[in-house]
Amino acid sequence: MVKKWRQQMKRWMAEKLELPADIVMDLPRITMVGHIHIYIENHRGLLAFSDKELRLLLQNGQLLVRGEQFVIKTILPEEILLEGKISQVVYIEEDKR
Repeated sequence: MVKKWRQQMKRWMAEKLELPADIVMDLPRITMVGHIHIYIENHRGLLAFSDKELRLLLQNGQLLVRGEQFVIKTILPEEILLEGKISQVVYIEEDKR
């Protein structure tokens, strides 16, 4: 219950103070250039990588990127730049039971 209230408070602050939601609510920021580059900020770590799949841990779930010929061009503690032919980006929300 406290966690839900905290999320509502963060949402309210983002709206009223006009702060970026990705910063206040701890959301990932994803920037894609066509289907060849994807830049992801505010992740919690690399879970899996192959030439066809990238899986990142997020604050409240995971991010799955699928495609072909993947190459990690840059990787930092909370940022990653992936190149290749991107066919799918899926957000997997954490089960909150």
